[in-house]
Amino acid sequence: MRKGENLSKDQILVDSSINHRIIIPLYIPSETGYYEEAFSIFKMSLISLAKTTMYKNSVTVIADGCCDDVNDKLLSLYKSSQINELIIERTNIGKVNAILKALRTVTEPFVTITDADILFLNDWDKEVFNVFKVFKKAAVVSPIPVFRKQFSFTVNIWVDYLFSKKLKFRPVKNPEALERFAQSIGWNTLEHRFKDVIMTLKENDTTVVISAVHCVATYKTDYLKTIPKENSKYKLGGDSEGLYLDAPPFNLDGYRLSTYNNYAYHIGNKKESWLDLAFKSIEDTFIKSEIPMIFSKKPRKKSLKYFSEKILLKLIKNKRIYNYLLLKKGLSKAQLKTFWY
Repeated sequence: MRKGENLSKDQILVDSSINHRIIIPLYIPSETGYYEEAFSIFKMSLISLAKTTMYKNSVTVIADGCCDDVNDKLLSLYKSSQINELIIERTNIGKVNAILKALRTVTEPFVTITDADILFLNDWDKEVFNVFKVFKKAAVVSPIPVFRKQFSFTVNIWVDYLFSKKLKFRPVKNPEALERFAQSIGWNTLEHRFKDVIMTLKENDTTVVISAVHCVATYKTDYLKTIPKENSKYKLGGDSEGLYLDAPPFNLDGYRLSTYNNYAYHIGNKKESWLDLAFKSIEDTFIKSEIPMIFSKKPRKKSLKYFSEKILLKLIKNKRIYNYLLLKKGLSKAQLKTFWY
C-alpha cells in the first residue's frame, strides 16, 4: 500500500557547480602481507588530495572486494565527508570494471582517474588544467611525467608536429622524480640515459611531456564517450587500460600529455623515509575555486589523418628511419647509442 505522495516526484535536479570528478578504485582484500600498509597509504593519498587541490571536486571511491575492516573505515570517511561517493563491491570485479562503475555516470566535464597510492603535491591540478587551457586538443593530462613513451598513443601528435621545432627532446625537468617513479614500479634504479632528456611539446611558454602514465591522469570526459559498452575480462593488466582509457581519446584525435615538472608521486605498497618528508612539506590550500573556463576543440573521428598515422607507424618500424627521426628531434649521436639497450 502506498500512503501519501513522494516529495521528490517531478522535482528538477539542481545542477552542481563542481565540474571535476575524481575516481579512486581501491582493492585491499586484507591488511596483511603485500597489503599491510595499503590503507594507511590510501589515507595519506586522500589527505594529500584534499590539501593540494586548488579547484572544487567530488571524490568517488570504489571499494572493489575490500575486506570488511577496510569497508568500515571507508564508510567512516564517507560519513565525515572526506569521500563524496562510496561504491562497495562485495567481490573483486577488477580495476577497470570498478572504474567503469563510476565513469559511465560521470556528468562533470573533467574526470581524474587515480590509483589509491598517489601522493598529490601542491599545484598539481592547477598545472594539469593549465595544460588543457594551452593545448586545445589535450584529452589526457597526467601530473607525473613518463619516460620512453613518446609513441604510446601519441602518433597523432607526431603527425601534427613532425616538421615543427615545438616537438623535440628537451632536458628532464625533475630527474629525481623520474627515479622515484621507477622505484615505485619495482625498478632498483633508473639509469641516467632515461632521465637526461625527454620528448616534449612546447606551445607559447608551456612545455609538456608526450604521453602519460596510467596511475593518475585527468581526462576530458567527452573523450571517453566511446568506451566499450561491455566490461573488461581482466582483473588487472591485459589490454584493459589501453582499450578503455587510452584508445578512446586517441581515436578521437585527443592528445595524451604530462606536465613537464612532477606534481605527484606514485608510492607503491611500502612507505619510505622520503615519503614522510614529502607529505609534511605539503601546504594546505584552504580556498577552493571553480576551474576557469577552458576552450578546447571538440573530439572528432579521424579521416585522412588516420592514414598518415598508419604510414608513420609503419615507417618507424625501420630502425634507421626511427633513429633519423630521433636525431632530427634533438637526440645527440651519443644519446642515440644508448637509447635502444
